[in-house]
This record gives sequence, C-alpha cells and structure tokens, in this order.
Amino acid sequence: MSHPAMNPAEFEQALRAKGAYYHIHHPFHRAMYAGQASREQIQGWVANRFYYQLNIPLKDAAILANCPQRDIRREWLQRILDHDGAPGVATSGEEGGIEAWLRLAEAVGLAREQVLSQELVLPGVRFAVDAYVNFARRASWQEAASSSLTELFAPQIHQSRLQAWPQHYPWIDASGYDYFRKRLQQARRDVEHGLHITLQHYTTYEAQQRMLEILQFKLDVLWSMLDAMSMAYELERPPYHTVTAERVWHRGIAL
Repeated sequence: MSHPAMNPAEFEQALRAKGAYYHIHHPFHRAMYAGQASREQIQGWVANRFYYQLNIPLKDAAILANCPQRDIRREWLQRILDHDGAPGVATSGEEGGIEAWLRLAEAVGLAREQVLSQELVLPGVRFAVDAYVNFARRASWQEAASSSLTELFAPQIHQSRLQAWPQHYPWIDASGYDYFRKRLQQARRDVEHGLHITLQHYTTYEAQQRMLEILQFKLDVLWSMLDAMSMAYELERPPYHTVTAERVWHRGIAL
C-alpha cells in the first residue's frame, strides 16, 4: 500500500523536527555552553572542528561537479567563496570561513601551524567528515545539497556560542568570534536556498522518507564527531591510550 506524500508544509515540519537530534544537544556541547569545558576541551574541539571546516568546500565542489543546472551552480558557488574566501580579497574578516576559523584557533591559544598540520584531528572525527564528503561525491546533487540542511538549526548554535562563550571563557580573545557572527547571516541564506531545492525535488512519500534518512545521516556525522572528542577530552581515552600517550593515529593519508 502506497503512502501519500506530505505537502510542502508537512515535509518542512518533518525536516525541522530532526532538530531534536542536532549536536547542540550533545553533552560535550552542553558543557561548553554551561561554562564547564576546560581549556584543553575547547582547544580540542576547535582543532578537530577545523577539519570539518576545511572539507566543507570540498563537499560543495562535489555538488557543483554533479549539478548540470547553471543557475543552481552559480548560487551554490557562494558557499565555497564563503569558506575559501574570494580571490584578491585581503581585508581582515573577508578572507573566508577557513581563515576566520584559524583566527578562532589562535584566540583559544592554538598555534596556526599546529591546526593546519591536522595533528590533533582524531581518527573518529576524520572518518565522520570523510564519510560526509564521500557521500556528496557519490550521491545525486539534489541529495548532497539537501544533506546540508542541518543548517536549519545552525543559527541557534552560533548565537549560543556568541552569548555563552565570552561570559564563561574570558581568556578567549574576542577576535576569534568573527566566524560565528558571519555564519548567522550566511546560514540563514543557505537554508533558504537548500530548503527550496529540497521541497521542490522530493515530492513522493518514498523520496521524502529517503531525504529524512539523509538528513539523519548528516546529524549522525556531527554527533559522531563529538563522541570522538568526548572520549579523548572528557573521559581521557584518546585512541591507543592503553598503549601510548603519543598521537600515533594517521594524519590524512589517502586511503
């Protein structure tokens, strides 16, 4: 027996309901917002999250490569510029999200070279992010584009950081918050575009259920990243902790 498709309003509500599983609810995040995170935990989160930021343009480039529609490509290209920065732009604050994240890393006391080396990126984080990029490469452009709809919930998480972190962690240089300020506006714009694509493309019950599963996959990626950080920085059980205190895990060899 076939099920009737949800109308656009119902489908959007089903997508938004997935916010119950957004990583803002992870205990690691909750501790950060409550002022309970140590300096090492915040630094570990920033260093590991950098790997995600670094791969966002690769994910978006995969969507562009698979998309035959010129108008979609032209609009989606802005996401790459948001993170990589526009060519020829050298003014502080305009370089792009990756550069802004590196300034956040410096603001929490990390050396830029150390973050760029990816030596602190935990294998669980790397595996989760790589799975997301590989999905974007293999999936249809519509599915890969729709997987970005975790941005539905992003403005709340950026606002929470801007409100809670300066209060709880005065040792963080205020210049490091530029990334979160810029993403408040960018995420809302991206949501509007991604939601339009999604509501237009998924018009049968089966397709809508697949999209909800894709969105859950993306939520799983974000949650799994924090699980790995919790093991390393809260429970003090980083990879190979029973064998060595050295960071012996791989650092990005192509597999």
